[in-house]
Amino acid sequence: MDIIEQLERTKAETLKYFDLTDADLLKTYGPGKWSVRYLLHHLTDSETVFYYRIRRVLSEPKQVIWVYDQDAWAKALDYSTTPLALAKSIYASSRGGNMHYARLHYERSHELTFVHSETGLRTLKDEFDKIVSHNQHHVDDINKALQGPSS
Repeated sequence: MDIIEQLERTKAETLKYFDLTDADLLKTYGPGKWSVRYLLHHLTDSETVFYYRIRRVLSEPKQVIWVYDQDAWAKALDYSTTPLALAKSIYASSRGGNMHYARLHYERSHELTFVHSETGLRTLKDEFDKIVSHNQHHVDDINKALQGPSS
């Protein structure tokens, strides 16, 4: 499966969760873990961060890109009250942008590098691949939450 198919697949699977009931959005995949609502907001914010990083590396290769504090974002951006309809729209448009750049640059993206403040030297290809693996990881978390007991 190529990168565009993977991006399309995880996008389609993720978008359907934005329309869950409030009861399902409160479910978690384990004690002390984020609720489905929080996971969806996190995926949205992550998608925007990936979009920024990709555009930054394409425009200014060899940058240092700083990690973001996902817990600080969740708290400061108040994931509990931010409308999911807004997040859904932002997620979809950011993913559309990421797919656009993947179509244009994925094949040569192993040549474009940047330094991630925590993980070190990375390529743009790594970042495109991370979008898929990160999204799939949290889709799996959402599926666990929906199948298991609510916390």
